[in-house]
Amino acid sequence: MEPIPRAANDRNMHTQAGAHDFPRLLADIGGTNARFALEMPDGRLEAVTMLAIRSYRSADDALRAYLSQPVAIAAGAKRVRHAAFAVAQPVDGDHVKLTNADWTFSNEALRVEFGLDTLLVVNDFTALAMALPRLTEQQKRQIGGGQARAAAPIALLGAGTGLGVSGLIPTPGGWIPLQSEGGHVSFAPADEREAGILHFVWREYPHVSAERLMSGMGLELVYRALAHRHGQTAEVLTAPDITQRALTGECALCDETIETFCLMLGTVAGNLALTLGAKGGVYIGGGIVPRLGAHFDASGFRRRFEHKGRYSGYLAAIPTFVITAEHPAFAGVSTLLAENMG
Repeated sequence: MEPIPRAANDRNMHTQAGAHDFPRLLADIGGTNARFALEMPDGRLEAVTMLAIRSYRSADDALRAYLSQPVAIAAGAKRVRHAAFAVAQPVDGDHVKLTNADWTFSNEALRVEFGLDTLLVVNDFTALAMALPRLTEQQKRQIGGGQARAAAPIALLGAGTGLGVSGLIPTPGGWIPLQSEGGHVSFAPADEREAGILHFVWREYPHVSAERLMSGMGLELVYRALAHRHGQTAEVLTAPDITQRALTGECALCDETIETFCLMLGTVAGNLALTLGAKGGVYIGGGIVPRLGAHFDASGFRRRFEHKGRYSGYLAAIPTFVITAEHPAFAGVSTLLAENMG
């Protein structure tokens, strides 16, 4: 992998590029969906499209399908020479294999196949981290108290198909994004209920990571573990089913599952804030939390976030935000591509 460059603060890099460099192809490839867009010289995104990962055998099949869509062709898809992909996978070298999906590809082979001059591939949460300084007040929602301190580290995590973790470190020249796989740290229970969940999951998995429980598959596991704890027979429910039933108030066990998820996420967020000294704030992305809306705001997330004994006061001063912007990873991967191109 090419080294991640330092991103400058408040710099309009689009104005420094020639019109022939556009449109640029941007992609945010997760474990469930792949999102594509074409970036124009003024920063606008055209032909924004989401494709289901399971509907395509490979990344090149999905990319070919996207570039052949009439809306993409009309936006200039045939002129694309520069691209940047954010992928839900550690990126180290030419070979990419998605952690929670079957796609695998060679960066160089993909670049050559599609006639690109530039193809930058980075971790999806590294890209999302780079978008954080560009978020407006309308693109995030604060949960609880605290106030962000300028020029201080920022933390990022988000649950979806997996659990992404990253952060930003300030330097005199700008922000440096972290390429982290913090979602795979060992899960640490904070009470008897969570200890029971851990023991339940240990029967199937010898190593239980934070991602194993704080993700779509994690919601399903927590639901089954709580049913076992209460001596109930668990229905066969997907993560969306559990979420919907909790939000509508039709299932007490689903509501407990979501509340437990929010509490566990609060523990992980607090650990991350302490590890990074994230006095610039902790941001929450991913597909699950934004969908919970007011349910998440009213949960025990923030209480658990601050529940760190002697360091509760330290964490009480750190704000936590839910990212509400649409397609925020595109802004980050665009910044990284522009920096990579100089």
